[in-house]
Amino acid sequence: MQNYISQLNEAQQAPTLQKDGPMIIIAGAGSGKTRVLTIRIAYLMSLGVDSFNILALTFTNKAAKEMKKRIADIVGSSEAKNLWMGTFHSIFAKILRFEADKLGFPSNFSIYDSQDSVRLISSIIKEMQLDKDVYKPKQVLSRISSFKNSLITVKAYFNNPELQEADAMSKKPRLGEIYQQYVDRCFKAGAMDFDDLLLRTNELLNRFPDVLAKYQDRFRYIMVDEYQDTNHSQYLIVRALSDRFQNICVVGDDAQSIYAFRGANINNILNFQKDYEGVQMYRLEQNYRSTKNIVEAANAIIDKNKVKLDKVVWTANDDGPPIRVHRSLTDGEEGRFVASTIFEQKMQQQLKNGSFAILYRTNAQSRAMEDALRKRDIPYRIYGGLSFYQRKEIKDVLGYLRLVINPKDEEALMRVINYPARGIGNSTLEKLTVAANHYGRSVFEVMEAIERIDLKLTSGTKNKLLDFVTMIKSFQVINETQDAFFLADHIAKKTGLIQELKKDATPEGVARVENIEELLNGIRDFIEGQIEVDGARGALSEFLEDVALASDLDKDTGDDDRVALMTIHLAKGLEFPYVFIVGMEEDLFPSAMSLNTRSELEEERRLFYVALTRAEHQAYLTYAQSRYRWGKLVDSEPSRFIEEITDKFLDYLTPTETNYKYKPMINADIFGDVDKSKFRQQKPTNGTPPKWITDNDPKPDSGIRRLKPMSRPAPQDSAAAMPDSKLAPGNVVMHERFGRGQVVNLEGVGADKKAEINFEVGGLKKLLLRFAKLDVIG
Repeated sequence: MQNYISQLNEAQQAPTLQKDGPMIIIAGAGSGKTRVLTIRIAYLMSLGVDSFNILALTFTNKAAKEMKKRIADIVGSSEAKNLWMGTFHSIFAKILRFEADKLGFPSNFSIYDSQDSVRLISSIIKEMQLDKDVYKPKQVLSRISSFKNSLITVKAYFNNPELQEADAMSKKPRLGEIYQQYVDRCFKAGAMDFDDLLLRTNELLNRFPDVLAKYQDRFRYIMVDEYQDTNHSQYLIVRALSDRFQNICVVGDDAQSIYAFRGANINNILNFQKDYEGVQMYRLEQNYRSTKNIVEAANAIIDKNKVKLDKVVWTANDDGPPIRVHRSLTDGEEGRFVASTIFEQKMQQQLKNGSFAILYRTNAQSRAMEDALRKRDIPYRIYGGLSFYQRKEIKDVLGYLRLVINPKDEEALMRVINYPARGIGNSTLEKLTVAANHYGRSVFEVMEAIERIDLKLTSGTKNKLLDFVTMIKSFQVINETQDAFFLADHIAKKTGLIQELKKDATPEGVARVENIEELLNGIRDFIEGQIEVDGARGALSEFLEDVALASDLDKDTGDDDRVALMTIHLAKGLEFPYVFIVGMEEDLFPSAMSLNTRSELEEERRLFYVALTRAEHQAYLTYAQSRYRWGKLVDSEPSRFIEEITDKFLDYLTPTETNYKYKPMINADIFGDVDKSKFRQQKPTNGTPPKWITDNDPKPDSGIRRLKPMSRPAPQDSAAAMPDSKLAPGNVVMHERFGRGQVVNLEGVGADKKAEINFEVGGLKKLLLRFAKLDVIG
């Protein structure tokens, strides 16, 4: 153990060696906080603290797995398995499964993702006959989510006239009723959404003192990573669990608090010393990640914020190159600059694609970057786009799997009951839903009793419903003896899903079948991985929970050598040798929606700080002078954040706005001087503004003159840019717009010479060589 502690610097050792009492570690970007947390947990175990008594809360499963692996290397894998380590949602889901019956939920409750919740809210709005253009499902869900994270239950909502008045003012007077219906329907379906995992844990710990005492005794040492990102609900759970022994260690950086939009409260970290007595504060200020130029530039930025904890981040690393700033005319040109720079750096320094990241403020900015990377044949991956588990065919298979575990899961049932088509139409489903609401039962229970309930259904329809019930029950029997892979494979074939998808022979249809195959591969990998997890048996319920709680960044693509494209929010906690922060323009970054108050602007500045400190060796800031927004080309101005960086840390690859001067390509002398004596000003008459006329002005011609069109002169020696001798069939060329291609044929002579080129993206095109800008690359 001593060997590991000796690897820490003096500032890192101090919090690692404190065993008891409340403590806060203010950890600057790249200061080794993960190492401190890891070694501190191992150190506690070396002092005799039982691994079952340690709780470590992280914000991604990836971070938890990495930390547990490092701890296993120090103390051994058998002890590391006993640690309660994971995300807030995964740890509290685990607790809720043990204690669900106290809240009236089954232990195998479903976890609804946002898509499930939106579908349920949409059906509630439809049943209540409300205008879906006023009660937009996603907006309603967002409002309900904010209620839950602020611990505003349905009861609390109806006891708060101000909230009701606010919704009435926004023309949603029945929002409370939707909230009530949503909670009731989730409860009846035996389902919780993501926010419920926190809200219901708070309910459990507050309504049942014996349960609180049990987990307080269990978790005698608590560690929380990224504490600045906790919301009010998470904060209260941590306070409750740590209240008895007060051995709590929180790690965070107020300068990286960037999640206010989803309820994170920076005051949780700012006020930590007021919440506990005798708090020890430690600061990790040495940055091991980035060059001196990047660290000091980031300090200059965050120093502009007024609300912050005092710390001075520094580094012993080399100065490194300056931060490069590039101005483009358009967003398309910005994308081409980024792609060509990556291409050049890869070639010159033999770098991998995975060394580069492109960060942007909004997902919409990825398009121009994707286009440019494809043209350069540079592989990339977008994080935060449509997750693999959100694709329709995958959700369909998962729907069946969820029903096997929890037949009350209404959203899963509605998704798959008539897919593949089995003659159960919407009118039947509406009758089932009405009956389920009337009897206070789940739709599945109504289907089981369909012979005893008069719903005015034909005998054929009843038989179809009973066949579906029988099929699901047969899957449940298989689930008792077989693993998740066997069952999923059986379901995909038995339900007719695979056969249905194989009817579509298009590339998209083939890809959907391949996606289901990949899902089955993923289930098999999961089962093999569960062998290492203490108490796990590779059951279907374990797999479904893992899928429900995994974030996009937790999933392994199997191919890491790709340029990473993501929003800055998703980049939190990651690092790359080369980072491009694109779209550095006013009203884009900082966002136009974040300029109403100082606190909003300061959060945007913290977001920029996070983006810049992702870079290890080189950072690029790029912006465009004009950008398409909603189909219109609008002028842009550079972000104020660029100006906030001291000039000595910057290298402008294009002239700055202040010293920019147009360099003319022709001599102005050719135009001669203007002889103004030839002009006289006509006196205004009857209020008509004056106009300039010449003495020799001809009288207006009533007839329309037919002018011969001017012949367009050939560009001056434009063919010189691509000499004939340089180009031949078989050559590989690069075009600024169409990307990489191969010359198939040449035809014509002189100024009319054309090349037929087969481009990798866009196919066969015929280009006039005197206009085409081609680079021969092979």
